[in-house]
Order: sequence, then structure tokens, then C-alpha cells
Amino acid sequence: MASITLGGNPIHTSGELPKVGTKLSDFKLVKTDLSVATLGDFAGKKLVLNIFPSVDTGTCAASVRKFNESASTLKNTNVLCISRDLPFAQKRFCGAEGLENVINLSDFPEGSFGKANGLEITDGPLSGLHSRAIIVVDENGIITHTEQVPEIADEPNYEAALAVL
Repeated sequence: MASITLGGNPIHTSGELPKVGTKLSDFKLVKTDLSVATLGDFAGKKLVLNIFPSVDTGTCAASVRKFNESASTLKNTNVLCISRDLPFAQKRFCGAEGLENVINLSDFPEGSFGKANGLEITDGPLSGLHSRAIIVVDENGIITHTEQVPEIADEPNYEAALAVL
């Protein structure tokens, strides 16, 4: 279990992020059109998984905007923004912001992606949501970078994530 903070107060996750050098586990996440996305849908692509509690918070929204900006220049790379938000909220946010370079995926209703990757917050006011984390995967599905953001209100290290692409 990872120990992170929210406003300086300790909270915990259901486990640890997957290790660099291992293969990302397959997943089933819900797209904004309510169809299902799997890891196989992105075969042969590099992936940046921008994982966060909710698109309706300032820091989460900032990370989606920042990765949307970066994604327009990345070759053979998809940026997946993953949260427990309903697909409707993700679609509304990106539509209102004019963000077209990221792919929003929802881990509702069970949160199986978060649980499988040690991301589920297990206590505190955000219990059941995902922690803020970045996972970068190469074209073969191998994890090349991870970051568990220690203070959930802080933005991830964008440069470190993008440097491994």
C-alpha cells in the first residue's frame, strides 16, 4: 500500500504501482461513447496513462490540459486520461475545454483498473477514487515509467513522463 497525502494529511492506496519493466495488465475501461476500451485497442502505440481522482478538480483538470497540449506533438503515442468519473462528465469537460488530443477512459462502475494497479484510495474523503499517478508504456506494453504523486493536490512531473517516450 502506498502512503500519500491530501492537504498534508496521510491517506493510503490499495497497493503499489506496477513495476517498471513489467507488462501492463489488460484492462476494460469505458470510453465517452460508452463502448469498452482494452489494452489491445492500443497495440503498437506508446501510452501515457494520466490517472487522477476526478476531472472536476483543479489539479486534475490542469493535468488533462497539459497532456492534451503535449499529445499533439507526440508520435505514435496516445494519452489516456483515466478516472472514476462518469464518461458523461469526462466528455463534458473535454468538450467545454476543446481538448481533442487525449482519450478519456472511465473506470466505473467497479474500479477494477484502479484496484488491479494499486491506485484505489482506501481511506479519507476521496476513498474509492484513484490516486494521482502516471504510467508510461512502450509499444510492447512494457512499463517504462511510473510516478505516484505523493501529495494528491500536486501536479505530476510531466517532463519526466514525457522524457521516456
